[in-house]
Parts: sequence; C-alpha cells; structure tokens
Amino acid sequence: MMKIAILGAGNMGLSFSKSFLKYELIKPEHLHLIIRNESKISKIAEEFPNSKISTFEEVKEIDSDLIIIAVKPQDFQSVAQNIQFTLKENQMVLSIMAGINIEKIQKLLNHPLVVRAMPNSPTLLGMGITGYTAAEGISFTQLISIERLLNSTGRSVYLEEEELLDGVTALSGSGPAYFYYIIDAMIKAGIEMGIEENLSKLFVKQTMLGAYHLINNSEKNLEELINDVASKGGTTEAALKTFEDSSLKEILKQGILNAEKRAKELNN
Repeated sequence: MMKIAILGAGNMGLSFSKSFLKYELIKPEHLHLIIRNESKISKIAEEFPNSKISTFEEVKEIDSDLIIIAVKPQDFQSVAQNIQFTLKENQMVLSIMAGINIEKIQKLLNHPLVVRAMPNSPTLLGMGITGYTAAEGISFTQLISIERLLNSTGRSVYLEEEELLDGVTALSGSGPAYFYYIIDAMIKAGIEMGIEENLSKLFVKQTMLGAYHLINNSEKNLEELINDVASKGGTTEAALKTFEDSSLKEILKQGILNAEKRAKELNN
C-alpha cells in the first residue's frame, strides 16, 4: 500500500484524497495532509479523522512514497524554497499545478522523479478528466500506480509531449467554467422571457445533460446534430445566425487560446 503526502491540501488536494480513500487505494493512516493555514486543521481533521495533518512549518521529513504538489502555481517557488524536508531518492512527485513544467519542478525541488498532471474540478465527483506526462526515469510500474490514483477521480490520458499539457489546462482544466458561463447566459435569457429562475435553471441544465448524452450515443457528427435541431427558417436558425454574425465561435476559441497562453506564462 502506497503512502501519500499532499502538499497544499486545498480543494483539489482534498478531493483527490477523498477519491483515494473511497476506492481504498490507500489507508487513511498512510495519508499526510500538509497545509499552510493552521486555522483549517480542525475542519480537515473532521473529514479525515485517521490521517496525519500538519502545517508546512512543522514538516521536517516526509516518509511518503508519493508527494502530490497541489499548491497554487504562483506560490510554488516560495513553497519550494521554504520547505524543510529533503526528498529521498525513491520518492515520487506528482504535480497538479497549472503551467509549471517538469524541468522547473525538478530544479526547484532538486529531484528528478516528477509526474505532471492537469485535473479539472469534476474530479470532486469522480467525473474529472486529467491529462498527465512524466519525466524520464519514471518506470512503467510507477506510472501505472499513478494512473490508478488518477483514474479514481475520473478518466486520465497519458500525453507523450509535455507542451500539450498547457492546452489540456486551457481545454479541460478551465473548461468547466466556460460551460457555466454559457449556462448562465441561457438561464438569464430564460428569466428575461418571463420564466421563473428555478424553472429556467431546470430547463437549461436538463437540456445540457440530454445534449451530452446525445453526442455520446449518436453516430452523427456535431454538424449533423446541429442540423437536426435547426430546421430552415426556424427558431434555432435565428439563434445560430446571431451567434455566427457575432463570431461567437471565434470569440470562444480565442478565449481558450488565451487560457493556454496564460498557462505558459505561469512557468516563467
């Protein structure tokens, strides 16, 4: 059984921990949660009664097999400079920070064995998707054990080329927020048409759920699916024409490319 330490046990770190425990991939007493803010200890201790919880300052050594780095990318440099423990030769590091590349993590931690992953927020429900890649020197067996951990939070995809992880960050890492944004616009349009807010939410959410399942269960491509809904001279066509006239697709695409650009900036 693996021992795991989570450096920066915030939302994502804790949701990973819950998945590992739920699927019994680790024992609660083999989980070490390390946080910056002492005031959060009692709340976390309620959720993880049998695990070890420490602040950054307290930790002088870590005996875990895997250390998951889940601090904010902007904080990583100062965290790395201030940690008081030294990584042992056989310990593995799994980073779930956006933007920070493997080389930089290796340099700042002075440690070669790094896997870099990009999860997204639906991991909270075990419905996430995570892209990941590994430094040279990580064995196939080690990778398989990391993949098992990642798969407990949803699905995972191994990428040969690390550069692609910034694209994954922009696409699926940030992606849930794009859908919430579009849903919000649809709900507000419903309210403007006189449909009560809760009802408007229900119509939009169920529509999204149904559309997702249709994409998944249909042989048709997206264009054909759109045409099935949009009959000539009809209501859907009126909406789509407005989107086209405003270049909505281009705007959305540009936003996602800017998210990738920001991921690349985080490394510098």
